Amino acid sequence: MTSFNMKNAWRKDKTSHSLPEVFSSISIPKGSGFWRKYLAFAGPGLMVAVGYMDPGNWATDIAGGSQFGYTLLSVILISNIFAMVLQHLSVKLGVVAERDLAQACRDHFKPTTNFILWIFCEIAIAACDLAEVIGSAIALNLLFGIPLTWGIVITTIDVLIILLLQAKGFRWIESIVAGLMFIILVCFGYEVIISKPEINAILGGLIPQKEIITNPAMLYIGIGILGATVMPHNLYLHSSIVQTRDYTRDKEGKKEAIKFATLDSTVSLLLAFFINAAILILAAATFHTTGNQHIADIHDAYKMLTPILGASMASIAFAIALLASGQNSTLTGTLAGQIVMEGFLNIRLKPWLRRLITRLIAVIPALIVTIIYGEQGTTDLLVLSQVILSMQLSFAVVPLVMFTNDKAKMGEFANKAFLKICVWIITIVIIVLNLYLLYQTFFGE
Repeated sequence: MTSFNMKNAWRKDKTSHSLPEVFSSISIPKGSGFWRKYLAFAGPGLMVAVGYMDPGNWATDIAGGSQFGYTLLSVILISNIFAMVLQHLSVKLGVVAERDLAQACRDHFKPTTNFILWIFCEIAIAACDLAEVIGSAIALNLLFGIPLTWGIVITTIDVLIILLLQAKGFRWIESIVAGLMFIILVCFGYEVIISKPEINAILGGLIPQKEIITNPAMLYIGIGILGATVMPHNLYLHSSIVQTRDYTRDKEGKKEAIKFATLDSTVSLLLAFFINAAILILAAATFHTTGNQHIADIHDAYKMLTPILGASMASIAFAIALLASGQNSTLTGTLAGQIVMEGFLNIRLKPWLRRLITRLIAVIPALIVTIIYGEQGTTDLLVLSQVILSMQLSFAVVPLVMFTNDKAKMGEFANKAFLKICVWIITIVIIVLNLYLLYQTFFGE
């Protein structure tokens, strides 16, 4: 596979590296053992996994668990398998084509198509950011009684401060993300233990049931879980941050990078699966079995956990995990915003300015809704943000599948026949389910 052929496969030549300030900045030990190499590549997967457990997921997981018990666990499992496959494609694109997904779109599509894709992507990132900002603000409100409006302002500022640490090196950001994820894991481990779920019911819930399709209410929440799980901005993010590793940019180096980066993201997404499953298990064990099937939002869940479980720490652990989740997700969402704007438009803004713009796009609608409608308005906004994300998902998945299937662009790294079939099935399932979700949202009962 010569670079000449690769160049000809794209309409435009590559003009710059993705996230140039951290491109190839983390060294990979040469000739060392498996674990040292794995640890050197580990990090981007965790940052991607964060998007799979953001506050938007919480709302759908809580509603699914409290209304239908453990039945929708199978949907979380299937969504996670979809995510693992799509993130693998994202890794391949970043490593082989040396472009992130936004740059690949710019170098392949005509300017008009690009502009439309960019607008859709910015709307999705704003919607995602919205869910995360509101999630953090709700957590601050639950823990410290800070009004939602001030919580939104605090969240905006603190993430910008954290992102300034990128100047010290990308590993700093990855370490903060890993630390926050550990907090979420500990909090939910504690919650699940004290809620004493039925193990047989959990195992039964992992097997898909026919009623998920036949029961409209269950199908609606099931698709909501899928929409909240597979995140479009993660495909852009992963194809960029995988390039922060300083692997040799030849055939063998790329093969090794794809192997370890895929392993990193698969292990991290398993972690995300456990956390999402834990939220649903907690809601099923605590609310569904006690006749509190009406609980569908974060505030209600927080208020009811301690009285039902009889443990004073239950609600506090829930709110701490929510705060960690919101912080983590806003951090990676803001970074994705920078990648998307630079990739699609080739605009080089100073990172702090780009991040400030990304934050304001999400914060202004959140503040307006909170001031006018209060707590109920923010819950509705969370649900709406997940619907917007579902709409955008197809516009990220289809180009990714097209590029990684293309032998001219990927050479011998192009998807093999079996993987091609699998990814097109996943794409069609996502498109059909999201069209159904949109129909139900706007024209349903």
